[in-house]
Amino acid sequence: MSAILDEEYYKLLHELQAIDFVLVELNLYLDTHPTDVNAIQQYNQFAQVRQQVAHNYESRYGPLKHFGQSLSGVPWSWNDTPWPWQV
Repeated sequence: MSAILDEEYYKLLHELQAIDFVLVELNLYLDTHPTDVNAIQQYNQFAQVRQQVAHNYESRYGPLKHFGQSLSGVPWSWNDTPWPWQV
């Protein structure tokens, strides 16, 4: 059974995708510029923001990661659809 999703669901997913893009790009940059203090600070800043946004998403809509990296509500919420990659 699919849940009815509100605008906030899509807003949070879009925000997570944008933050993940920034983190991947900074990660690649830091692979070749490991002493760039500004880039490291930006990476850490975006990593913290991602944790907050992911926590906000998961508290409303369920887990994003598996194998203990995300908590589950009761009842077990892994079979609740749609999953983030289905929207």
